[in-house]
Amino acid sequence: MTDSLQPVRRVAVYCGSAVGSNPAYFAEARALGATIAAAGLGLVYGGANIGLMGAVADAALALGVHAIGVLPEVLAGREIAHDGLTQFELVPTMHDRKARMVELADAFLVLPGGYGTLEELLEVVTWAQLGLHAKPCIVINTAGYWDGLLAFLDSAVAAGFIKQKNRELLRVAANAEEAVRMAVEG
Repeated sequence: MTDSLQPVRRVAVYCGSAVGSNPAYFAEARALGATIAAAGLGLVYGGANIGLMGAVADAALALGVHAIGVLPEVLAGREIAHDGLTQFELVPTMHDRKARMVELADAFLVLPGGYGTLEELLEVVTWAQLGLHAKPCIVINTAGYWDGLLAFLDSAVAAGFIKQKNRELLRVAANAEEAVRMAVEG
């Protein structure tokens, strides 16, 4: 298990490869990249130059952040790899990508996204529940995007499928600044 007192040096950001229908999603992604820079942190993310992923990376890189992209080979031929990253890693599978991002990151911040984002989020929270890491897991609830998931998790607690202490492993931030502060403070 990772030491929960370990200082946060790098944050992994999970988010969509699309920008979504609400301009607030893109704006918050750009704000997150800038906030990561202002906090002096590094970025670990999925390695793409499109969607919210590209927006976070571009904003962070513009301010000098050390940005690591981790892209699985299955996506390599789709011309989505960000070519301006500080460090780029091509890994064999999606499973390898997720494991590598967990290894590189000290906290996990989650913006809006689709199936992949949801799957990555639930996996890192599950790993925390199992004691495989003690790193902060924080959703950024831009424009109430995560309200449905949060209500579902509360229902799962009420139904006896998630313990309250494990529900608390997933924290909620209103915006990028709050999320980064929560990650740094632990």
